[in-house]
Amino acid sequence: MTVAIDALRSAGVLSPLDEHFARAMARIGGDPREEVMLAAAMASHQVGNGHVCLDLPRLAEMEVLYNDAGEPVSEHPWPPLDQWREVLRSSPLVGDGNAVTPFVLDDAGRLYLRRYWEHEARLAAALRERAVQVDASLDGSWLRTTLDRLFSDSVARHAAEPDWQRMAALLALQRRFCVISGGPGTGKTFTVVKILALLIEQAKHAGARMPQVTLVAPTGKAAARLSESIRKARSTLPCSNTVRDAIPEDAATIHRCLGSIGGSSTEFWHHARNPLVTDVVLVDEASMVDVALMSRLVAAVPPRARLILLGDQDQLASVEAGAVLGDICNTGAPRSYSQALVEQVARLTGDQLPRSAEAPRATGIWDCIVQLTHSYRYGPQSGIGTLARAINSGDTDTTLEILESGDYGDVARVQPEEGGELSEQLRAAALRGFGSYLQTQELLERLRALEKFRVLCAHRRGPMGVERVNGQVEAALADAGLIRPDSAAYVGRPVLVTRNDYQIELFNGDVGIIVDDPERAAGKLALFLGAAETVRRLSPSRLPPHETVFATSIHKSQGSEFDEVAVLLPERISPVVTRELLYTAVTRARHNVTIHAARDVIEHAVTHRIERGSGLRDRLWGVGLP
Repeated sequence: MTVAIDALRSAGVLSPLDEHFARAMARIGGDPREEVMLAAAMASHQVGNGHVCLDLPRLAEMEVLYNDAGEPVSEHPWPPLDQWREVLRSSPLVGDGNAVTPFVLDDAGRLYLRRYWEHEARLAAALRERAVQVDASLDGSWLRTTLDRLFSDSVARHAAEPDWQRMAALLALQRRFCVISGGPGTGKTFTVVKILALLIEQAKHAGARMPQVTLVAPTGKAAARLSESIRKARSTLPCSNTVRDAIPEDAATIHRCLGSIGGSSTEFWHHARNPLVTDVVLVDEASMVDVALMSRLVAAVPPRARLILLGDQDQLASVEAGAVLGDICNTGAPRSYSQALVEQVARLTGDQLPRSAEAPRATGIWDCIVQLTHSYRYGPQSGIGTLARAINSGDTDTTLEILESGDYGDVARVQPEEGGELSEQLRAAALRGFGSYLQTQELLERLRALEKFRVLCAHRRGPMGVERVNGQVEAALADAGLIRPDSAAYVGRPVLVTRNDYQIELFNGDVGIIVDDPERAAGKLALFLGAAETVRRLSPSRLPPHETVFATSIHKSQGSEFDEVAVLLPERISPVVTRELLYTAVTRARHNVTIHAARDVIEHAVTHRIERGSGLRDRLWGVGLP
């Protein structure tokens, strides 16, 4: 085995899987050169860490390399970059994409496992093709009247800048591809419900059949939240009951929509040769969708159907490889719209052209993106909203000032205890936050009360990780007499489903509670929220794989909202702790957030962004954009 791979394995950078993969590739290709094996092992490592590819130039420039435990590794056994690229180009294992080879090396020095290169290339081509498809047959007079009615309550209707919700509706009606990005509380779901109403009314106006709409999300939890949000939003629409009733509310996971074959995550019934039967596909929480799944979904959307992506580009990227929504929205310019689009909309509807509109670089993709900026949840005096904006702008001084000044009652920073012990502040918050659901008797209210508070951790393991904190909180609640954790199915245990079970319709991310069964002595039930605010009752023995959820990872909290959150960051600087992670954690809270972290860890988070190896942005926007 090569010296470089041995060193990286000993340092905890490469896993046994990475090493064995490199060995296998060397045997298959008959190329045991050290540079090739090292590249193969690192490509495997990068995919396992969420990257679509191994970016050789970026790797060569890295000043600090971390192992999987978050510890810095000082030795960088990389060959000179030019030499490394030349050796790879000469290897029978590596090609440029034209011939079938296990690896693809592009002109920018990105080394892909071939299947990820294919996913990225197909996705980019499909999105670019959809981006230029425009419906030029819209009735401008009807459209303006309908938009005025549907968006009569918009706060930006007569403001200096464009009404982005209205703009998003026009975009979705006019184009076959549309991206609506915005932070929590910016009205994404309300905008989408109005878009669906607009599409239905447009079909009625044109004498066409009602559009068939498919609602999907990456997880069962996100799908359930999408259904609930649409159900609530459509009841407030200024439209007829006929239109309101035609708006669907049933959402499914992407895997279920595509028709997973035998529970596979890679083989589906629906694909390019057997597309979905639909006119509109709406994807919520798109930031959580990885490049492979997004590529398969887009391939299954009929060419004439509309594809609408909904999400927050500033949130964490998917757990699996890729940062699709971030790459799509990463225009390199401060505004996510083009002057051409604003002018086109103005001509179509007679709207007055906003004076503040600028004219950045325009492409087909550019004209498909709208960024919602006005927050209906966090007002101008909200500490959470102000903190989220400071984090997103990379302003460490303002972030720490907001947390420590005491000027905002809804945000604070607490210096964590050494050794990862539960601080008195966190213990008190847990007793207060979880005591609410543990002392509530009515079942539906109990499930709702569980969503009032959560501890969010950056890591799963370690002193401030999910596994240890769950045990600490459990012990604190037991000491207070609120629970008796004497078995795996103790009364009051909150559980998080970690694997989809289509048979009993529980999905990854669903949260429930173990309670006494009133009909059986010493019997237990697992309660979950069902459709239309009903309570589902299941035997704990029927539950799919699950875990205790007093604390959960920030990654798994995506798509959820709580009244109050306590955010626990690790004691020392870690590559996991980034701006996106901190922003995602903070914006899970509706009313209050406390960050338990040292100042230097917060500073590191705010100044470090997720940088995932990917060529999707270049494929969509062109190489060399800022």
